[in-house]
Amino acid sequence: MLLIALFNWTDYLNYPGLELWKFVDLGIFLAAAIVILKKPISSALLARGESIRQQLLKAKAERESAQEKLSEAEALLEGVGPATEKLREHARQEAEAERRRIATAAEQEIARLNAQAARELEITRKTVRMELQEFLAGRSVQIARKKVVNELGPDDDARLIRERIGELGRARG
Repeated sequence: MLLIALFNWTDYLNYPGLELWKFVDLGIFLAAAIVILKKPISSALLARGESIRQQLLKAKAERESAQEKLSEAEALLEGVGPATEKLREHARQEAEAERRRIATAAEQEIARLNAQAARELEITRKTVRMELQEFLAGRSVQIARKKVVNELGPDDDARLIRERIGELGRARG
């Protein structure tokens, strides 16, 4: 009793702001809410959990698909390096072959032009030589004619005329 006298529950139960009836009322409300809402909440939580699982499976499938695509892209990129180098080497070889072909064609063209120039030069030399010979022959004839005219006297002229007339008579007869 002494203990009861020392410990008065009513003092504690009626302590301002700590009324026990409020806690009991809250407990009853929560128990009723749990009983009433247990099934809809659990089904909603199960549906939400299933939705999350589906989203996780979908994300996992998308991740695997992306990983496969990444692997394919990496494989393609690995193949691009050697393929690019192969194309560069091929282009380099083609450029070198084209350079050699152009150099050969240029050398052939130079040789052809040199041969043509040599032929044209030889033709020009022959033509000039013939023209020079004709000029010199004509000039020699002019000089000889002047010399003959200067050195021929009337006696020589008459003698030449008689000789020519005699040659003409023999040629007729």
